[in-house]
Amino acid sequence: MPKVVNSEQRRAHIADAVLRLAARDGLHAVSLRGVAAESGLNIGSVRHYFDSQHDLMRFAMRTTIDRATARLIERRDAMPPIAGLAPDEVVDQLAEFFSELLPLDERRRTEMTVLVEFLIAARADPGLDDLAREAVRGTVTLAHRILEALERSGRFEPLDAEVEAPRLAALLDGLAFRAVLQPEITTPEECVAVLRAHLGELTRVIAADRG
Repeated sequence: MPKVVNSEQRRAHIADAVLRLAARDGLHAVSLRGVAAESGLNIGSVRHYFDSQHDLMRFAMRTTIDRATARLIERRDAMPPIAGLAPDEVVDQLAEFFSELLPLDERRRTEMTVLVEFLIAARADPGLDDLAREAVRGTVTLAHRILEALERSGRFEPLDAEVEAPRLAALLDGLAFRAVLQPEITTPEECVAVLRAHLGELTRVIAADRG
């Protein structure tokens, strides 16, 4: 009897291989043959799902975005209402939330490394531009929504979301890039400390303005 293959599981297995390969050796190493070797599959099995290196690269990026988004949604849904939290508790919750976008462990480091590689590659490949823009805009949109939630709580008044959202997104992007490119200089501990300091400053400024 022929073995039944779950297509979604197989694609996820290939995606994991693409992410490992790209994070370890760079996007230039992401070829059909290279992914077949990394995943333990024959090249025909990989070709069944992907026709080219470009398809693999887009799938890797799509998977990275979707996985990070799913985790953020899960964390958001588990967060208690901001209105019922003390300022230091707000910082705790938001730091944990935004830490999903920082390379603090092997899983997130792999994803952020692929993101950095992909954004660099997208500069010279118009076929990747849509996903690159989605990733960059997504962080700004996320920051906007958090600032709006602070304002809706009735306890915080963001100074200017049009400035503060890109500022927070730039901080997250900068920390992620530095931690990926120079991990011996920008450690996970430093990333968390800088993020918490910024969030703490933001909430203190808001609280002071209200007083």
